[in-house]
Amino acid sequence: MQDKYNHLEVEASAQAHWTAADAYRVVEDLSKKKFYACSMLPYPSGKLHMGHVRNYTINDMLARQLRMNGYNVLMPMGWDAFGLPAENAALKNGVPPAQWTYDNIAYMKKQMQAMGLAIDWSREVTTCDPSYYKWNQWLFLKMLEKGIAYRKTQVVNWDPVDQTVLANEQVIDGKGWRTGAVVEKREIPGYYLKITDYAEELLGTVQSHLPGWPERVKLMQENWIGKSEGVRFAFTHDIHDASGALIGDGRMYVFTTRADTIMGVTFCAVAPEHPLATHAAASNPALAAFIEECKKGGTTEAELAAREKVGMRTGLQVVHPLNGHLIDVWVGNYVLMSYGDGAVMGVPAHDERDFAFALKYDLPIVEVVHVDGEHYDYHHWHDWYGDKQRGVTINSDSFSGLSFQEAVDAVSHALQIKGLGEKKVTWRLRDWGVSRQRYWGTPIPIIHCDEHGAVPVPEKDLPVVLPQDCVPDGSGNPLHKHAGFHAGVVCPVCGQPARRETDTMDTFVDSSWYFMRYCDPKNDQQMVAEGANYWMPMDQYIGGIEHAILHLLYARFWTKVMRDLDLVKVDEPFTKLLTQGMVLNHIYSRKNEKGGIEYFWPAEVEDVIDATGKVTGAKRKVDGSLVTYEGVGTMSKSKNNGVDPQDLIEKYGADTARLYTMFTAPPEATLEWNDAAVEGSYRFLKRVWAFGAKLLATDFAATSAVVASAASLKDVEFGKEAKALRLEVHTVLKQVDYDYQRMQYNTVVSGAMKLLNALEDFKAPESAGAQVALVEGFGILLRCIYPVTPHIAHGLWSELGYADRFGELLDAPWPQVDPLALVKDEVELMLQVNGKLRGSILVPAGASKEAIEAAALAHEVYLKLANGAAPKKVIVVPGRLVNVVI
Repeated sequence: MQDKYNHLEVEASAQAHWTAADAYRVVEDLSKKKFYACSMLPYPSGKLHMGHVRNYTINDMLARQLRMNGYNVLMPMGWDAFGLPAENAALKNGVPPAQWTYDNIAYMKKQMQAMGLAIDWSREVTTCDPSYYKWNQWLFLKMLEKGIAYRKTQVVNWDPVDQTVLANEQVIDGKGWRTGAVVEKREIPGYYLKITDYAEELLGTVQSHLPGWPERVKLMQENWIGKSEGVRFAFTHDIHDASGALIGDGRMYVFTTRADTIMGVTFCAVAPEHPLATHAAASNPALAAFIEECKKGGTTEAELAAREKVGMRTGLQVVHPLNGHLIDVWVGNYVLMSYGDGAVMGVPAHDERDFAFALKYDLPIVEVVHVDGEHYDYHHWHDWYGDKQRGVTINSDSFSGLSFQEAVDAVSHALQIKGLGEKKVTWRLRDWGVSRQRYWGTPIPIIHCDEHGAVPVPEKDLPVVLPQDCVPDGSGNPLHKHAGFHAGVVCPVCGQPARRETDTMDTFVDSSWYFMRYCDPKNDQQMVAEGANYWMPMDQYIGGIEHAILHLLYARFWTKVMRDLDLVKVDEPFTKLLTQGMVLNHIYSRKNEKGGIEYFWPAEVEDVIDATGKVTGAKRKVDGSLVTYEGVGTMSKSKNNGVDPQDLIEKYGADTARLYTMFTAPPEATLEWNDAAVEGSYRFLKRVWAFGAKLLATDFAATSAVVASAASLKDVEFGKEAKALRLEVHTVLKQVDYDYQRMQYNTVVSGAMKLLNALEDFKAPESAGAQVALVEGFGILLRCIYPVTPHIAHGLWSELGYADRFGELLDAPWPQVDPLALVKDEVELMLQVNGKLRGSILVPAGASKEAIEAAALAHEVYLKLANGAAPKKVIVVPGRLVNVVI
């Protein structure tokens, strides 16, 4: 064994050993308790980042420690390999997305292996592999049969120059990101999945089936599903289209959760695509231009919410259903046609958005809900305007004087009598559009026939294989022009020449069930089988908070569909969820001569600090020029504040990287990068190695035999110092064991540091008992740090011979707290004289009250203070203190 720690040699040796033993291959074993721990699969972007290192180390620590506790643990890995970034890289580099993707996978896999992760690579899944996406297609067809999948038109962003559909993030200020052309909104056919059919269950099981999820994630799920109980009703009108027919049968429907405010409606707003807006625009060029402007940019609710709310009067009016007043109709850029009926009622007095809109366009504001003790200000919004708990209706004719629920009931009843409305439950959740007019994704298994329309591909012909030789050039989906993709395609119904569907599936489809495929990764006959019955539901899922809504929601929906198709037996896929915090680093920048922002690596600058120690700026080391300190933010290549894990591993080793990311902050908290702390982690590992080398020089072999036998350990004569060491070791072990159970890995590491300090500080006369205490303590330390730093722990465990006594560290039994070691021979009591702390005394653990009093009265501090006087009273608080009153 080398005296000094060489991380390169230690880690290479350990990894070679694990590879030769195929140490991480997992099989189903009914004789063991199973545990399925999984990190969210990464996108193969090219390199791991420190967020990956942190995520996977959390998972690895969990998996290794549970395996030592006798669990059959599955920790798989795969690649979310389809998607837009690969196409963008193809445009930039002129290489097929397939080549770029597989090259990145190879490099990132090599990085993961360098981290020493206990991944069962025999279960590796790559979502762009036909053996995987065949089952996307198969289940899509099953959904089509059941009516869960269906086809309808959808509104998309269309770049007229590139002749392609753009994702919302590719639309910048209403223009295509690549061409700069003004983006058009087009309606084209696409496929949808009826996730709304599962809305009630998806909402209900958030609280009943997900006790191991963070509350904020559950709240985000609930809000996204968005169950609303309210009233859907119609404003009537007499507006006819060009053919003379009443538009919408003379009714403009809206939905509201605040039917109690219906008498305060002073305007209505419709989406730019609403039939009334289209009708009004036909004779109003200014309105037509405004509507076209509204259609530019993104189409998501989040994007519209961030926009300035603007509108334009249509010149049309509708009739209020209860008081008969004429209500002006506006077009609002904040109203989505795809949500509800594409129209909203405007109640400025009691809705903050409507209030701002009314002030902007000088529209009437009518207070119809009053709260006692409050005074309404028509020029400034106050939160109580929207208070439905304390409010009572006013200015509402026969509906005045009612509480919220009373008013809702009365209004809905009145509308129902008129045949104009009724109570209704609506959902924010919308059906999932899975069609993407892009190349790099799962081909949708549909064939288009002139006579029979859209026809499903027969199951025997799956998978529909995506060509991997396409190089997108920005002129639209290359599948349109790929002769091989369409060659020989005939209609499954009539046998006549036909054409394949060129849309591909949303990549959320790939990530909605990959964790199931890990259970049966090589099964070419079934999507999932007995493996899923054994492993699912997943016991612990680990990933970023950024996936808290869509990915998790789609995965939950996909699981319920698979359950209803008798593919799996679980209602929910993930029992527990941990959302790890982001890795942050300092950001330094300044504007360059052209007005752009230039970023500098933290190593290039030195901070400027004021008298209070606060960083106020920075200077470049090379020339002393000033730069701006922006604080800390998420690591990013674009901001030059990232840390390359590969550089870190080469300089300090994977164990140091793992140790640092676990020690610096709890798993859920953000981690602020600190180079000095990385050095500190490396120094700790060097100390561990040095202590092992020192221990090996003693009579280790004979002592380890005693440590390995619980019976022999009981017969060892431990001196005072050895007992104190064992007390410290087993006390820390008890806390470390608890911290592992609650996944507080930062305190696990701090516990390991306490163990090493205790071992290094141990000084006792040479004896068999002292040697046993050291060997036992170091064996416990190695097992405690093994899940976080497996390479050095494996190396020392093997070199010192623990493996001969306890077996391979991978499956060595987790150390157990020895109750006898926690029994103290002596206890320390605080000594008080007249209530003031004056020192302490050591007494036997079982000392009587009389013995404790005698020890206190014999203490030199008491004798000095008493000066011969007899004590008036001696108060003993068992286990804590003794107070002598003189």
